[in-house]
Formats: sequence, structure tokens, C-alpha cells
Amino acid sequence: MTDDKRLAVLIDADNTPSRVVKELFEELAGYGTITVKRAYGDWTNPRLGGWREVLLGNAISPQQQFAYTVGKNATDSALIIDAMDLLYGRNVEGFAIVSSDSDFTPLATRLRESGKRVIGVGQRQTPKAFVEACEKFVFIEVLGSSSSTEPTEEVTPSDEPKSLHSLLTRALNKVPTDDEGWAAAGTVGQHLSRIDPSFDARSYGASRLSDLLRAQHFVETKSVTSSSGHSQLWVRLKGRRPNDAPAQKAPAKKATKKAAKKAPAEKAAKKSG
Repeated sequence: MTDDKRLAVLIDADNTPSRVVKELFEELAGYGTITVKRAYGDWTNPRLGGWREVLLGNAISPQQQFAYTVGKNATDSALIIDAMDLLYGRNVEGFAIVSSDSDFTPLATRLRESGKRVIGVGQRQTPKAFVEACEKFVFIEVLGSSSSTEPTEEVTPSDEPKSLHSLLTRALNKVPTDDEGWAAAGTVGQHLSRIDPSFDARSYGASRLSDLLRAQHFVETKSVTSSSGHSQLWVRLKGRRPNDAPAQKAPAKKATKKAAKKAPAEKAAKKSG
């Protein structure tokens, strides 16, 4: 997932705890090279006092926004204006909007319409509209969990998140497979992010997607090593028979049968002629 695209990280400090900043930047480093780091808030407010050392220690540029009017969020407006300036300045290829505020939904939508990558980061309480507007959304609650050295426990049907079975099944029924129903785990992961931008293996107690797939009772996995020595994980629904996948090959078989039936008829016509 890591690439060389330039990424602007814009943080709504009013809605983001300062304690997660280190893990935040470690996470975002996987999406590109961070070239812009800005945090927005009223730094005269004692409530943001915990941000002081974080700003200095992570080279984050603080953007001061006074609360001019009660009930109006000047921080949101400043972040949006800066994002549009960066968009038109063509200095970055992607944006990370760090906030749990649904007010940034139109901004995320506009940036994606312009062909920019948009990663959202916020708490689980973030409204669904903002989550869906992003290409990828990372919940703050899972940051740092991937560094755990404890082994991943098997997820049993009783304690498995209700939506996981449905998500994986839908993905495995949509992604390209070989004749025996096997799909590359990386392709499955990409499709999962498309149908649910907030999908994250860490939300289900696994550090990586491969660990999560191996732990599921309704799928089977295998590792295939290429001639170059690179190992790749493949996955398919358990019990799937070779003639079950992929469904899109069925029309081709029918066409072959029709052609086989048509050939004798054409030969007979030529002989009679």
C-alpha cells in the first residue's frame, strides 16, 4: 500500500486526542510521503494544552483559529480553506483528514471528485456519511493495536462480529478467482475497503488481514510461493467446488456447446449442397 504520493495531514485538534499522534503518523506513512502536517484549533484554550509538546515533537504546524462566535466552528472552516488551497496548488496527491466531525463530508467528496486520495481518521462515533465519503477510514481506537506481539486467537462463530461473515462472503463472491475458487488475499482486501472504507482487520482482533482470514471457520487459505520466492496468501469459501466459481465463465461454456452442435449441421449442409 505504501507509495511515493505526497500526502497532506490536516488535523482537527478540537476532535482529536493528542495521545494518538505518534501512532497516527505511523499509520499514515503507509499511504504516502507526508509533506504537510497541520493542526487546527484555538490554542489559547486550556483544553488543548496537551497538544503543545505533541506539536513540537512531531513538526506539526499549528494553525490558530479563535472562536469568533459561539456555536460556530472556525476550525472547520480554516481546515477546509487550506485543503482547497492545497488542492488547487497541486502540491499533494492525497489528503488525510483527521476528525470525527461530519462537517468534513463535503470536503472529502470534493477532493475525491478531483482525483485525490482521501484517508479519514476519527473515532468510532464518526458519522457514517463522513466515513463513506473517504477512500479509506481508520478508527483511532485501533491505532497501535497492530504492534501487539500476542498471537491472534481464533474467532469462533459465537464471538465473531456479526458483519464479518457477510463482508468476507460478499467480497469472495465478487473478486476474480481461479477455476477452483481461490482468490488472492490482497485483492480481497482491496475489495473490502471499497465496500466498507472503515474495514480494518484490527477491529476484529487481528493485526493483519492474513491473520484474520486464517482464523475464520468459513474460509480456507493456502500460501503459494512464486518462482521469485515471494509468498502469497490465497483464500476461498470453505466447501466451494471448482464448478461453483467463477459464475461468469458459464456463458462461455454454453457458447462452446452451441458451436459444437452447429458444426455437424454445417457439414451436413455442405454435403447436401
